[in-house]
Amino acid sequence: MYIKNIREVKQNLRAQCRRSRSRMEPDRKAALDVAIRERFLSLREYAGAEVLFTYVSKPLEVDTRGMISRALAAGRRIAAPLCIPQTLGMRFYEIRSMEDLVPGRYGVLEPDPARCAPAGEAGPGVLCVVPGLSFDSQGYRLGYGRGYYDRFLAGFGGVTVGLCYSGCVRWDLPHGYYDRPVDILVTEKYVRRLSDGHLNS
Repeated sequence: MYIKNIREVKQNLRAQCRRSRSRMEPDRKAALDVAIRERFLSLREYAGAEVLFTYVSKPLEVDTRGMISRALAAGRRIAAPLCIPQTLGMRFYEIRSMEDLVPGRYGVLEPDPARCAPAGEAGPGVLCVVPGLSFDSQGYRLGYGRGYYDRFLAGFGGVTVGLCYSGCVRWDLPHGYYDRPVDILVTEKYVRRLSDGHLNS
């Protein structure tokens, strides 16, 4: 769905998605998070990735903290984003444990640059988990409106994965000319690879 002026439409959709997620029972959310995590960890793209770039989840988001802990315990290389407010950009830093994360802007845990090394180029061999309040059938996402990931993904050369509850997936979301869909969408019910339109249950 391409709309020339989409700011107000997106704001209304964000409010709807936030309400829907806030009403989810904690036990139900935890069960969905586990199902999504197991599907993600079973991806061949995850198995073959040299580095995993991932957001560190907030309470309303699909949980990534359990995924990060599992990946670190398995000896995988993990990097988390540090927001740069002056430029609305992000830089990823490798973390070796959850203790490398400190509270940052917007209540998000971020890597401590004093103890973490920059992750390097975000090209082939990197799998990036992208946050979103909602995704659609083509892989377009509804973000939080700040633009950090939009700017980052514009120059990203690896594979992108969106994690979403199936109840928050829409058939068609409004998107702008420069928006980039994710390559893979993972819900508690299915994995959808958007590059070939193939759906695996």
